[in-house]
Amino acid sequence: MLYTDVKELTYNARSIRAFDGSRPAGEEMLKHFADCARLCPSAANLLPLKYRLCYEKGEVDAMFPLTRWAGYIKDRRIPPEGDEPTDYIIICHDTDVAPMTDYSAMDVGIVAQTVNLAAREKGYGCCMIGSFDKKATSELLHIPENLTPVLVLAIGTPKESPIVCSVGADGSTKYFRDDAGLHFVPKRSLEDSLIK
Repeated sequence: MLYTDVKELTYNARSIRAFDGSRPAGEEMLKHFADCARLCPSAANLLPLKYRLCYEKGEVDAMFPLTRWAGYIKDRRIPPEGDEPTDYIIICHDTDVAPMTDYSAMDVGIVAQTVNLAAREKGYGCCMIGSFDKKATSELLHIPENLTPVLVLAIGTPKESPIVCSVGADGSTKYFRDDAGLHFVPKRSLEDSLIK
C-alpha cells in the first residue's frame, strides 16, 4: 500500500501480533528495512547500531520461543498458533563503537519506528519486542559479544488490523482484545497530549 501522508502511515503502523505465513518479507526486504534504519539520525552520529536479519525458517522458528508477547492479554495465546512472525530484525548495540547510554535508547527508538513505518509502507507489519531472552538470542544467532541485542522487531504480513480507540473514562491505556479477537489500542486525544 502506498501512503502519501505520514499521519496516515503512522495511524496504520500498529503493532501486529498475528501474521500470514504465506508471504514472508525475506532477505532482500529485510535488507531494505535495515538500509532505511542505517540512514536514521544517531546521537553524536556515533552510529553504534547493527542489525541481525533473521529470515531462514529454522532460525525464525527457534527465535519465537525466546520472545514474550502482549503482556496485558492473559486469556489467549498471542500470536495465535500458526500466526507467528515470518522474519525478525534484531537491533544490537556495538559496544566497540560506543558504550550504551540513554542516547543509545533514543537511537534504538528512532530506528525501530523507522523500520515499523518502512514495513507498513511495503505492506508488512511489525511488533517491537523488548521482552526477550537476550543471552539465548545471541547464542542462537551467533551474535558476537560486542553486539548487545536491545530490541527485536518481529515482521511479517499482517493477519489482523488493530483498531485505534480513545482512552476510556477510567484513563486506562492498556490495549485489549474483544470476544471476537479484535485488537484495540487506546490513544490519548490531541488535546490531552498537548501541554497548556
